[in-house]
Amino acid sequence: MSNDPRIIEVTPDDNGQRLDRFIKRVAPDLPYVLVQKLLRKGQIRIDGKRAKPETRLCEGQEVRLPPAQSPRKKKDKELTGEDVAFIKSLVIYDDGDIIAINKPQELAVQGGTKTERHIDGLLEGLVNADGVKPRLVHRLDKDTSGIMLLARSAQVAKELGYAFKHRDIKKIYWAIISPVPEIYDGTIKAPLVKAGGTNRERMKIDQDEGKTAITDYRVLETAGTEAAFVAFWPRTGRTHQLRAHAEYMNCPILGDKKYARRAIVHEHEKIDMSGMDLADQLHLHARRIILQHPVTGKTLDVTADLPPALLNNWRKLGFDAFMKDDPFEELSA
Repeated sequence: MSNDPRIIEVTPDDNGQRLDRFIKRVAPDLPYVLVQKLLRKGQIRIDGKRAKPETRLCEGQEVRLPPAQSPRKKKDKELTGEDVAFIKSLVIYDDGDIIAINKPQELAVQGGTKTERHIDGLLEGLVNADGVKPRLVHRLDKDTSGIMLLARSAQVAKELGYAFKHRDIKKIYWAIISPVPEIYDGTIKAPLVKAGGTNRERMKIDQDEGKTAITDYRVLETAGTEAAFVAFWPRTGRTHQLRAHAEYMNCPILGDKKYARRAIVHEHEKIDMSGMDLADQLHLHARRIILQHPVTGKTLDVTADLPPALLNNWRKLGFDAFMKDDPFEELSA
């Protein structure tokens, strides 16, 4: 390894990207904690000047990494024909700038401990004729199915990221919750913070320390008193927001092993649910995304069908699994 510093020039495709995310891509061997330490000590610089993790890069700038931390190119795992066919089968919209996929449940968006198969690792299978691989724009929980947007360029990714951050995108989720809430529509305002302790992946309501979290909801159909088909519109994008807010209403999402704390009794006057195993998986689906297209300026409205397992449960409960209406049409973004 050379003792000279590694100088990396910012390309047009990386214009506007955060420094920490840029480093993660060009130096995948550098742990996040080490990158933060090097930035604090001024050992990573932009055009010779100190920089912060959130600094936005500009085309033509030079990022300097210290000699001892020169990046090594991470060898991508080669995709099989089956992998390519699989990721292509998830595509429900592609206009050359934006791709929408219908993510299955139990498939992670990015890799991690003991997670080798994930959306990010399969994106090579969506390379276009110009050799451009799409980029992740946002995330969904591993247990949540439904729409995810991908961008074909850094500029489109930047503009979509801005739209998500500034709440210019309407995201409609479908869920089955239990029991039926007393109030059929409303807005949940309950700040969220990490639970900590042994529940590191769990969020909790904290009026003093929590970050603002707002969710609109509508009950669309009910099955007696024990099950309700609801639509959620998260106005903010906190981790596990819908799951935590459903629990806050005392109506957790069916199959939610992190937040459904009460035993759900599937018995009521209208439907005999004995023998119906409805709580095996999370009944939460990212159904629809509506936004202004960053390139054409036109309205982009994409809908993702329920996956087979959830579709089966929607039908068992007598719910309309193909409802087309926007339950929040009268509300502005």
